[in-house]
Amino acid sequence: MKKTNLLFLLAIASVFFLMLGCTQNTFDDIEGETEPILELVTYQDIKATINSVCLACHSNPPQNGAPMPLVNYNMVKEAVLNRDLLSRINRNPGADGLMPLGGPRLPQQTIDMFFKWEADGLLEN
Repeated sequence: MKKTNLLFLLAIASVFFLMLGCTQNTFDDIEGETEPILELVTYQDIKATINSVCLACHSNPPQNGAPMPLVNYNMVKEAVLNRDLLSRINRNPGADGLMPLGGPRLPQQTIDMFFKWEADGLLEN
């Protein structure tokens, strides 16, 4: 009789602890917070990425075989409009033409900010 009571108590305790471990959170609730993309993205918002990542090759004069400099607003805007810049930064890792050359691929949030800059009209300020 004692063994049955002990097993019953263990079963009740197991169910109790199992229920304590359950949560109503979804993956989106527990996923790390990401910085929201700005309401309106301007060149000033992407300039830090250009300066820290792109200018290693896209300086003036360009280095390491880069075809053009990206040292100011007009040059970056031209690269978005006529040189496929957004497609090149958005390619999958290992794909031909991925920028920055040699990787790693930019964080998706940074890529999204470049696309939002284009959608917002490629504003300078």
